[in-house]
Amino acid sequence: MVGLHPIGSCGARSIVIEFSSRLARVNHPNLMTIHDKTIATCDSLLRGELAAIETYSQAIHKFPEDARMGCLNTIRKDHLASATILRRLVKDAGGDPSTESGLWGDFAMVLEAGAALIGESPALAILKRGEEHGVSEYEAALANPEMPEAAKIIIGNELLPPLRTHLLELDRIN
Repeated sequence: MVGLHPIGSCGARSIVIEFSSRLARVNHPNLMTIHDKTIATCDSLLRGELAAIETYSQAIHKFPEDARMGCLNTIRKDHLASATILRRLVKDAGGDPSTESGLWGDFAMVLEAGAALIGESPALAILKRGEEHGVSEYEAALANPEMPEAAKIIIGNELLPPLRTHLLELDRIN
């Protein structure tokens, strides 16, 4: 489906349109394979964003009086925005976006719950580790030769830079 989607900046909107229309026009014998891998990759990234949202929500809930919670709220909102973009990419590619984080979310929640029992610094270290994992996942998607260029542009320009900023912010507040 080609149309203007109400997500992200103007640049992201036009890229999503380009992404969905390019997939529709590609004449490739392995289109379904490439198409399915694109959906799977974007949905995996979406599950990672959902896990991050859950983990930051738990950290914010466990330490509501901490002065650093403003920063954590901002990072959580960034992950919400990224999840919205990834949902749209999955839908535009013909997939059904995940609504839950799956095993990564469960693992992140267990780690965060354990860190909450022993204090704020371990909790921040776990959040930082999650951001590092996210950077690795996005970089792997960028290196994937089967990912459409339009999706790589969104990942490289809209989704990966905030994670790098999050790492700097977590270092600053720890």
